[in-house]
Amino acid sequence: MLRIEELETVLPSMTRWRVHGERGVNWALLEAELGSALPSDFRSLAEAYPVLVIGGFLTVSVPRPGAEALWASESREDEVLHDLYERGDTHGYIPFPQPGGLLSWGESHSGDSFYWRTSPADPDAWPVVVRGDNGDWSEFPVGAVEFLTGVYRRTIHVPGMPRDFPSDSPEVLGLSDRID
Repeated sequence: MLRIEELETVLPSMTRWRVHGERGVNWALLEAELGSALPSDFRSLAEAYPVLVIGGFLTVSVPRPGAEALWASESREDEVLHDLYERGDTHGYIPFPQPGGLLSWGESHSGDSFYWRTSPADPDAWPVVVRGDNGDWSEFPVGAVEFLTGVYRRTIHVPGMPRDFPSDSPEVLGLSDRID
């Protein structure tokens, strides 16, 4: 499993958003609400960073301290995925919380969705699944941090993405943890 320092090497502009210490996500509450543990690389990313927007295109949704139940609910209840599943347009993928179902962790500003396939049982072995806005489905045998690192290092190609994805030297914006 790739460490976030590798991602920081590829996206150096993200480091200005790194918090000192940990953000204090209540993982016990979040995982109880979700009904599942989460991959350790993602947990490390979520403790070090707020929600990130990479290159004005891809949003990595991490839980905010104090809003763990909301994150669990939003990740679990992806309306677009459920609608596609009901129409039989998920290429055999199923929504979480069904065993092996897809669990959301990111999205693009053009309608692409980034998931984990929650199988096998070990969250650190969950592959990334991408549903492109154009209907392409792709699965990658890596975790979220390794996926992002590969995409921005240009060693992972995601079919169906815009021609300018990933952009050269993308800026990273960190969104506030404030909960109003």
